[in-house]
This record gives sequence, structure tokens and C-alpha cells, in this order.
Amino acid sequence: MLPSVTIGNGAAVGAGAIVTKDVAAYTVVAGVPAKPIRRRFSEAVSAQLEQIAWWNWTRSELEMRFLDFRDMDAFLEKYGTE
Repeated sequence: MLPSVTIGNGAAVGAGAIVTKDVAAYTVVAGVPAKPIRRRFSEAVSAQLEQIAWWNWTRSELEMRFLDFRDMDAFLEKYGTE
């Protein structure tokens, strides 16, 4: 990965990929150079996950809410703002 390149939250980078351009959040990329393969979620779901920012939750919050991660629709309904 080049120093000026950013990889968005929730992006997945294939093993051995060489990332030469920014990777959007929740996008799967692979190859040399890395190219987008698909989006992990719709734009709407991606936007909600960015707003929730669960990766900033404390460990105790994560532990209490662990089972909520099993169902994306229920998770977004419970913690989302849209």
C-alpha cells in the first residue's frame, strides 16, 4: 500500500493485493494492482454502519451488544439513525 492511499472502514483487501488507489468503505478489492470486486453492503447500509461507528465502542459495550451483530437488519434497526 502506498503511503498516500486510504482504505475505508470495513473494506476487505485480498491477500497479495497491491493497493495503489483509495479503497472505499465496505468494498472488496484484490489483484495487482488492486481493483474493486464488489461492495459488501448497499450504499444505505454502508452509510448507517459509518454513522453507528461500532468500532469506537468500548470493550464493555461490545461485550454487551455482541449478540446483536448476528442479524444485520436488527442491528441497524436497533443502533442506526436512518
